[in-house]
Amino acid sequence: MTATLQWYVIRCQTGREGKIRDSLLKRVKASVQAEKFGHVLVPTEGISSIRGGKKHVRERKIYPGYLMVEMDLDETTWFLVRETPGIGDFVGGESKPIAMQPHEVARLLDIDKAKEEGPKIRIEFKKGDTIKIKEGPFQNFDGVVEEIQPQKGLVKVSVTIFGRQTPVELEYWQVEAV
Repeated sequence: MTATLQWYVIRCQTGREGKIRDSLLKRVKASVQAEKFGHVLVPTEGISSIRGGKKHVRERKIYPGYLMVEMDLDETTWFLVRETPGIGDFVGGESKPIAMQPHEVARLLDIDKAKEEGPKIRIEFKKGDTIKIKEGPFQNFDGVVEEIQPQKGLVKVSVTIFGRQTPVELEYWQVEAV
């Protein structure tokens, strides 16, 4: 008999998702129910930012306090998961957990693929914000953000030069919010 694995969302202690995932995986491997489990994920994304002139990449949890588990749900697997230290309960109905919908699983797995592709650029301002240029030929000029291109890491800024508004394209790390 083959197990039909479905994805479930589990509440756990915030800030300890990685350790709880490792603990759950250890318990699964030690049990006779190992074939009824698939992946156990803590969905994260890489965020890149510039601080002090240096590029920093950090992992950010997309759903803090939650684990996603692929498993064949029955009484024994439910008990194995629930008795793992740090795990709260399953998300869903009161008596029986509800499996994630296929479109939710697809989005979750797309997030995981995006993590492999590389970090997202974190731009901390939006259109209409006043910024100061901190590097380049227009250093120390103030401007207004006209457009943001996060996929390229570019910011289009309107700067007053010789009394005229001039659009200038800059790298996101060359400007800072005022």
